[in-house]
Amino acid sequence: MTDHEPPHPPRRITPFEPPQFGGPRFPLDEAAIISLVRGALEEDAAFEDITTLATVLPTRRARARLVTREPGVISGVPLALAAFRLLDERIEIRVDAEDGTAAERDETVLFLSGHARGLLAAERTALNFMQHLSGIASLTHRFVEAVRGTRAVVVDTRKTLPGWRRLEKYAVRCGGGVNHRSDLASAVLIKDNHLAAVDGDVTLAIRRVRDYAPRGTPVQVEVETPEQARTAVNAGAESILLDNMSNDVMRECVAIARGRCITEASGGVRLETVRAIAETGVDRISVGALTHSAPAFNLALDFE
Repeated sequence: MTDHEPPHPPRRITPFEPPQFGGPRFPLDEAAIISLVRGALEEDAAFEDITTLATVLPTRRARARLVTREPGVISGVPLALAAFRLLDERIEIRVDAEDGTAAERDETVLFLSGHARGLLAAERTALNFMQHLSGIASLTHRFVEAVRGTRAVVVDTRKTLPGWRRLEKYAVRCGGGVNHRSDLASAVLIKDNHLAAVDGDVTLAIRRVRDYAPRGTPVQVEVETPEQARTAVNAGAESILLDNMSNDVMRECVAIARGRCITEASGGVRLETVRAIAETGVDRISVGALTHSAPAFNLALDFE
């Protein structure tokens, strides 16, 4: 373990206490957490773990620590808690690193004390949830740090696993990122294929959206040239999406939009390039890789 104190005081958790952490609000309520985690445990046949049932006596108790193997940002603690509790309703758990915590290598996230059978059977499910969500949070944090000091914020996309969108977008928030529109009904994004359907007429597309969408619905238009950007801004778009542009062209579009609408860079953004993109003056940078390409965060359950 590291010598410094965790950013949140350790606390003990009572069975199925609703998760209220210091970071972003968890997107699932208690019933939804239990349903999701129970399904994952059943998929893994954790309640019929033949190896553990054959080798470990039912009275055997154990203590274990869920620890980091690399630096990163924690996400998914409520799901891990539920996994362990569903296998041992009397388990004692101390949370040392809550969701949104920036942890160093070899830090304790959870300290657990309970029946050895429950700890062993729940281990993989708990780790699967946390490694995936913490991986997203950690990658997001790296992008956020890369643009620190500029005006740009890092936002996610809809490139999420089906059924996992709320959790993956939550993990982005844990890492310091900002969520883009949550679904197709929450905001308008007129993309190149939409424009192709109206013969490239940006003004017509925006007018049709204004006539159809509920009043106040934000409208964003994907543009590929400064000329398209100028047309979209003049037509009243709240935001323009600068798609796969060079940094010089993005600067030109930022100058066109300055003070009139939000600018967002998109397309092939990498850690190696995000700082230079931010320095063009864009307001937002959307990064699909946050959710579709984040590597699993290295966590382990160590028995004492």
